[in-house]
Amino acid sequence: MNKPRLNSLFKSVVKPLSLALVVCLSASCSNEKEALNSPQQTISLIAAPIELKVGEGFKAPVGYYESTPRFSWQMPQNSQSSAQSAYQIQVSSTPELISTQPDLWDSSKINSTNTSWIHYQGQPLSSRQQVYWRVRLWDESDKASRWSDVQTLELGLLKNEDWQAKWIGHPDTALANQPSKDLIATPQYFRKSFTLSNKVADARLYITAKGVFKPYINGDEVSAKDVMTPGWTPYSQRIETLTYDLTDKLNLGENTIAASLAGGWYSARVADLKEPEHTLPPRLLAQLEITLIDGTKQTITTDETWKATQQGPIRFASNYDGERYDQAFEMPNWNRTKFDSSSWQNAYAQDIDNAIKLRPKRHEPIRIVDELSPIALLEHNENSVIFDFGQNMVGVPRLNIPVVANQQVKVEFAEALHKGEFYTDNYRSALSTNFYSPAKTEFIQYQPTFTFHGYRYIKLSGFDASKAPSKDWVTSLVQHSDIKLYNNFNSSHPKLNKLFSNINWGLRGNFYDIPLDCPQRDERLGWTGDANAFVTPSMYIADVYGFWSAWLESMREEQANDGMIPLYVPFITWIDWASSGWGDAATIIPWELYTMTGDETILAENYDMMKKWVDYHTSQSTNSISKMKTFGDWLQPYPKAEGKGANRGDTDFNLIGTAFYARSVELTLKAATVLQKQADIDALSALHARIKNAFRTHFFDEQLTPKKGEATQTAYLLALEFNLFNAQEKLKAQELLIALIGQADNHLRTGFLGTPLLTSVLQDAGRSDLIYQLLFKETYPSWFYSINNGATTTWERWNSYSLEDGFNPQGMNSLNHYAYGTVSRWFYEGILGIQQTLPGFKEFKVSPQFSHYLDQANGTVHTMNGEIEINWFVKADEVSINLVVPKNSAAILDLTHLQAVTVSQNGIQISNHEKLTPGEYQINGKL
Repeated sequence: MNKPRLNSLFKSVVKPLSLALVVCLSASCSNEKEALNSPQQTISLIAAPIELKVGEGFKAPVGYYESTPRFSWQMPQNSQSSAQSAYQIQVSSTPELISTQPDLWDSSKINSTNTSWIHYQGQPLSSRQQVYWRVRLWDESDKASRWSDVQTLELGLLKNEDWQAKWIGHPDTALANQPSKDLIATPQYFRKSFTLSNKVADARLYITAKGVFKPYINGDEVSAKDVMTPGWTPYSQRIETLTYDLTDKLNLGENTIAASLAGGWYSARVADLKEPEHTLPPRLLAQLEITLIDGTKQTITTDETWKATQQGPIRFASNYDGERYDQAFEMPNWNRTKFDSSSWQNAYAQDIDNAIKLRPKRHEPIRIVDELSPIALLEHNENSVIFDFGQNMVGVPRLNIPVVANQQVKVEFAEALHKGEFYTDNYRSALSTNFYSPAKTEFIQYQPTFTFHGYRYIKLSGFDASKAPSKDWVTSLVQHSDIKLYNNFNSSHPKLNKLFSNINWGLRGNFYDIPLDCPQRDERLGWTGDANAFVTPSMYIADVYGFWSAWLESMREEQANDGMIPLYVPFITWIDWASSGWGDAATIIPWELYTMTGDETILAENYDMMKKWVDYHTSQSTNSISKMKTFGDWLQPYPKAEGKGANRGDTDFNLIGTAFYARSVELTLKAATVLQKQADIDALSALHARIKNAFRTHFFDEQLTPKKGEATQTAYLLALEFNLFNAQEKLKAQELLIALIGQADNHLRTGFLGTPLLTSVLQDAGRSDLIYQLLFKETYPSWFYSINNGATTTWERWNSYSLEDGFNPQGMNSLNHYAYGTVSRWFYEGILGIQQTLPGFKEFKVSPQFSHYLDQANGTVHTMNGEIEINWFVKADEVSINLVVPKNSAAILDLTHLQAVTVSQNGIQISNHEKLTPGEYQINGKL
């Protein structure tokens, strides 16, 4: 989303207000005007709120999706005040009214400590509406602040009725013509010229596609960094739209709007399906709304008057198989005004189907966010050369290479070399290859438009062999959903820092509009089990709340009438059964997002889905024992089973299902409590008690030995983390778990379900020392094993690859698979020792876990109130901790594992330090 162009009136009114010295007689003053009318008794106001945002973190968005926005802000961290006691929000439709008489909403003074997720309660807002808002607060002494700077938000088109445009496509792709698969797979090109009789005051392009699009205005890309827009949603139910500000990109006189279009996820191949489910041809929808400086309005919509062709240079495009580009088909200036389109045909047009919702995109699109240069050239010969980028990543290459006319250039991709050889077998049926057919002998520039690849290595062949390859021939353009990475953890151990980097790159590569399982092979789906493992760690390391909340909307849409949650979202018919531990994303992810943010909206939006999933669990259970299918503890190391069954681990499937049944009921019960749904609270409490009792008696004997199947680390981890044993049994189960880890030479034996629980359960058992041993193991299976074998991301299997033997022969070897990055959660909750005790970290516990493996660690936890900062050092037995508690928050120190603890603030020692108010602290103690 782009910031709107502020008109001159807004600048002239708002800027003086933000710079003015504002004073007030008392905290009850309602605005600056009242204060300025009472100069004889003025007092100074405290600093104004900062970091004003709407929804899941948007600043001044254009094309916003909520008709009832949620407002958030922070207290300035350098203020003398510590906490908010009240706030006032004002909202107006013009910049003038914000400082005189807000016409949309004035909350008046609201006594509340909340600085986040305040729901708009004013006049109804409508599509396209631009809104101006500001906030002020009162501190713990009831002192009023200055008003914040004024912020804006502009709504997108909120309902189908706002669209005058029609879906368009090349006429040969009309279904009545029974288009061939080749026609469907061939990208389409569109253009429309129009004339403006006056200068432009305001212009917005609303645009989307059934497929993926690249828009242009007067020959320039509308947004050069946006790719694969609009993204992937359940197309039969909802398609996201984007809004672009074109005010400064239109000319007096003739203009041309244009776009190219490909199938993307909509009508091309998905997963390893040889016959794609989506065989309908791609379609484009665009509406350019222009206001001229004389007030005249002009709307350009996609319809039959647009010109279309399929004779452009991109001859084929597929997410999985790559792109084919033919220079002979290039159409110079095809997207500019001076172009002869007489050979093009009039577009086929179709009215909007109101069964499919058109809604503004609710998180940032995929963008080109970085560029990487090769670190080395490998295996150069007259036919090919391999470029090593030193980092497994996701995106496309930008080529600047010499070519020979009619000699096809081939671009292949690989994650790693297999015993020194270029290797693509782990891509399975995904060809992941680009072809460029040159018409001239020259240096050409090319980057794919409608595909993406997961890779570290590029093999280039077919170039002009008379030229010596150079590193500047290829640049990798890194792509992912445009999320902010915090880079907020560091330690004294290089391999731990490398692991953190690998986890970050795993996030980047797989947050590709939806949370992918992997970005390279013939899968690339939104698997729910992987998401369960990584949702909370991802919230610590990046600003991804909007990303997750948007994906949950797709999950709600894909939930079946009986409550079933598919294995991956969006759903395509491939594997059509539900799995415990996977579908439980319907309850786990909303709850985890709530605890991390404190936003009750995420529970309210998803509560019905949570309940329906619990009902589905019940329908798949007998006497409270789950009979649901499951993938098990996926890819557990050293399984006793053989063949395909080995992938599912040794933990009893019904035990897994019943444990997650109990967990989903527990989390839905917690959500019902927050939302004050008393009838559900009573019913869910009784259900949870029955499941817990059944779990204990059905799966374990008196000695807590499993009655069926193996005694596995994961069996005890599930029971302990999900609170399925009583207090006395819990101690016994902890001993049994630790014994199993000891029998494995202090190595983990956990897969996708057990691994996320290891650190929490062991820290609760007082065995952070054992967590450190597991974390710092160098041999298989361990996190450092992958680093020792060249990993730059996290892997799907604990032993997917080795430098000596290459890829694991078992297959399914993705080297960019984020699930095992779940350990990063403990970097914050364990090593740094920050754990929320109230949702959104309004209150949090501080209890760093120290070890001889580290003598220093530092990092931040980003919260709605600001950053929690911690930096600790250990020298001999002396411990020193620097801690920053953000405004409007409180910290509870838990340093019972230290002796002789002292706490100082501003050089003054504090005697009672059980609960710390906002500020910076120096803490010392002895191990």
